[in-house]
Amino acid sequence: MTILIKNASIVSKDFNVDEKFDIYIKDSVIEDIAYDINTEAEEVIDANGFLVMPGCIDMYSKICESGYENKNNIITISQSATSGGYTTIISAPNSQPVIDNKTVVEYVFKKTIEQADVNIFPYGSMTIGCEGTEVAEIGEMIKAGAIGLSDGAYSILDTELMRNIFLYSKMFDVPVITFCEDRNLSRNGVVNDGIMATKMGLIGIPNVAEDIIVSRNLLLAKSTEARIHITHITTKGAVDLIRQGKEDGINVTADTCAHYFTLSEKALEGYNTFAKVSPPLRTEEDIQAIIEGLKDGTIDAIATGHTPASIERKITEFDNAAFGISSLEVSFPVSYTELVEKGILSVNEFIDKMSYNPSKILGLNKKGCIKKGNDADIIIVDTKKEFEIQGKNFFSRAKYSPYDNKKVKGKIVVTIVKNKVFHFN
Repeated sequence: MTILIKNASIVSKDFNVDEKFDIYIKDSVIEDIAYDINTEAEEVIDANGFLVMPGCIDMYSKICESGYENKNNIITISQSATSGGYTTIISAPNSQPVIDNKTVVEYVFKKTIEQADVNIFPYGSMTIGCEGTEVAEIGEMIKAGAIGLSDGAYSILDTELMRNIFLYSKMFDVPVITFCEDRNLSRNGVVNDGIMATKMGLIGIPNVAEDIIVSRNLLLAKSTEARIHITHITTKGAVDLIRQGKEDGINVTADTCAHYFTLSEKALEGYNTFAKVSPPLRTEEDIQAIIEGLKDGTIDAIATGHTPASIERKITEFDNAAFGISSLEVSFPVSYTELVEKGILSVNEFIDKMSYNPSKILGLNKKGCIKKGNDADIIIVDTKKEFEIQGKNFFSRAKYSPYDNKKVKGKIVVTIVKNKVFHFN
């Protein structure tokens, strides 16, 4: 298929957003970028008045509710992703079956080719069953296409085992994606250990549960000279530790999620289970530290943390409600509104955290940047029109959101990926 984008204000490396270019795409590859391309194409898109950006890359998504890997899940996550501006998503390994061997890695790629409208790459589990006790078939999974190592939303508490995984990862030059939470400190906790936990009479998860594992993993990465990526950063202490780690020369990168710099624990008021996430929402002080970390480059990327649970598992007693958030369709506009519209990041800095930096961390060298020869994973965004978030209208089967009725900018109007063009009203 051939696609021609006219009058494109490109937000990407080496482009001035104030200039307008044409982009010619053939068979999913950017063939040419020039001031005036007259080549005929099967689809011509006028991008005048919009911004054209590389498609977002989500470094952490759950493909479905744990245990139910089926066609409908692939279809709905593709719809959620394209409408939210994501052309590539990375599957967390703690699904069913767990991605802990090459057969499951191959299965994910097979299903992606057959059913997905977006690019889906898997992380391989660091340990068998994501249970944190025995090293999985790391080498075989990487040969089969796994692009990183992760135990999903679980921290490996065995320090010797974690050190061995770091050492093993160096043989393959892949990042070790670490979710940092000491379960001995967070056990049975459901919210941040703070004012809301006391007010609501719930067991809290202290900041130190995250900070301790961040510190330990940084020290292990330093001693082994391995590549570490710390995901879902939520605390001021963790931001400070990562900033110091970078200054000390540790090969560390990090991400956070939109809800960790836009929502505080106060969003739980009235026992709002839609805001029950793992790690939990923290305090205003933590939010400001996350924002500063994004601003100064301590935090390299913004992931969605998309972990949808059924509405039935959310509308129940708070202690029994599932952790999780439906965020593929809101992460871009919420982040754009809070970071770019408020002048915290430039639009170029913003898209670096949504696309370019994740592509470099994960070795997806043909993605994350609009240039000749790269994959034609492109989004066209209306950054001027304001609209309201309504979870009931999500493509995701998890049709709820703590952002309901929030007014935002950054509407995805076109997503181009895998030789297809998706238009959104």
